[in-house]
Amino acid sequence: MAQTERFAERTPAADGVASVVARMRELARSWPAGDGVAVFNRVYLSVTEEVGRHIAGGRFADASAAATLDVRFAERYLNAVDPDRLPPACWRPLLQFRRHPGVRPLQFALAGINAHIGHDLALAVIDTCRELGCEPAAMEDEFDRVGDLLVSLEERIREDLMPGPDLLQVADPLTHLLGSWTLERARDAAWAAARALWVLRGSPDVTEEFTRRLDTSVGLVGRMLLTPLPD
Repeated sequence: MAQTERFAERTPAADGVASVVARMRELARSWPAGDGVAVFNRVYLSVTEEVGRHIAGGRFADASAAATLDVRFAERYLNAVDPDRLPPACWRPLLQFRRHPGVRPLQFALAGINAHIGHDLALAVIDTCRELGCEPAAMEDEFDRVGDLLVSLEERIREDLMPGPDLLQVADPLTHLLGSWTLERARDAAWAAARALWVLRGSPDVTEEFTRRLDTSVGLVGRMLLTPLPD
């Protein structure tokens, strides 16, 4: 059965994409430009807007599934930065270091992407599968297409926030940090984690432990990405 037929009766969630975009724009107005979370919010807002345009333009075989994944994914970020909620461990380094003068904008952006892709994306896939009544395999095309947009986000971030070539030398600590993490590898790991979580869903204790360890390990990477650097 074609993918569009499998999901044909589902209600599109395009309004949900517009809603999370509006919430991110509101956050952008409430934070100072140099705030570390604001740096991530700006770049994530741009890719979420782009996903919305792709959905509206019919670029996804199943617009409803893609929109649902995009919304559940964004909601995990919005919940993490909600001051009334306890954030997951993976988001705490960025929230703690968001105003540190020794952390560069590119580090803030990559630390946010690390938390969001490394932890939130896998859980958003599970959220989406439960909501739509399907298995992760049925979501793979949407996952890959959204993932391709996220990879383009990383490229955009590096172009916009990368220091000039006179500052970025081989021995520069930032060069070392940039070479130690890539979004593409994080995306692959997120897909593997989502598949594992789906298999483990019948064992709540194991699922909880897996999720907790995923959260803390992604948080450790984020803490390293936010290492304060000398000017």
